[in-house]
Amino acid sequence: MALSNAQYDEIMRAYDKRQLQNKFIHEKRIQAAYKAVPRLKEIDDSIASVSVKQAAKLIDGDTLALADLKAVIADYKEERAALLEATHYPIDYFEPVYTCPDCRDTGYINGQKCHCFKQAIIDTVYSQSNIREILERENFSTFKYDYYSDSDINPATGLSSLKTMKNAVYECHRFIDDFENKPKNLFLYGNTGVGKTFLSNCVAKDLLDSGHSVIYFTAFQLFDILSKGVFEKDSDAIAAHQNIFDCDLLIIDDLGTELSNSFTTSQLFLCVNERILRHRSTIISTNLNLAQVADIYSERTLSRISDSYTIIKLFGDDIRIKKHTMR
Repeated sequence: MALSNAQYDEIMRAYDKRQLQNKFIHEKRIQAAYKAVPRLKEIDDSIASVSVKQAAKLIDGDTLALADLKAVIADYKEERAALLEATHYPIDYFEPVYTCPDCRDTGYINGQKCHCFKQAIIDTVYSQSNIREILERENFSTFKYDYYSDSDINPATGLSSLKTMKNAVYECHRFIDDFENKPKNLFLYGNTGVGKTFLSNCVAKDLLDSGHSVIYFTAFQLFDILSKGVFEKDSDAIAAHQNIFDCDLLIIDDLGTELSNSFTTSQLFLCVNERILRHRSTIISTNLNLAQVADIYSERTLSRISDSYTIIKLFGDDIRIKKHTMR
């Protein structure tokens, strides 16, 4: 998707800031290690000194200087690794720090946009720059089963709220594990506050961390962008369609909260169907039950979802209310 100059500059400033922050972290690490283990600084000083000496020899025509330098540096590095291990530092503690090791925080690999740059474009264009902040709070490491009852039984399945959520988490992990080789889709439904959005965010965090592109929309945001492309001929919105159909994971949250009409009905089918045909994964969450989905969006849409999505019904108390009363 085309970026304006201002948007491109915004992204590149973020990379510059990231590089400076990581350089500071790296230097702080090294200084702390030097203070704790002075021999580490002596080793680095010796590497710098011998490098200068051997470079001078190489310039003077000593053909063995480079090989000798490599051997000396290898010995020093071996000693440093042993010291780090003995003092319980990670072996790679002195390596540069990168937010994205693939492009080393440059945004590019061999002149091509890195996956992190592509995600930065998505975040900028779709105004989801706060997604990382949200996912730092809502992910599998912060997920808790405490809010799900072992005694609240769903009469339709015979499963408790707790067991239902454990099964849902299992399906989400399987979705992530199979993501590369066998693209799947998830349809999460249930009452307000049972954890549908949180679970979607858990999946998004894992996939973003593994270098996949993720677009998150509420249903209202999705149909708003699609309508601008169709009715207003907005160039940015038209270009956005390609990313909506092609990103690795599209999350449509709160389906049914938008103003439903013939346009939203047709566009949901288009989006669902097109992404299935392109083997792209989608997560849809909604408070609607399956009968309501058929009534609002058509039997045809529900049929495509039933055929190609893992359908998970969550139930239980509203977690937001529980959290509030537990404060």
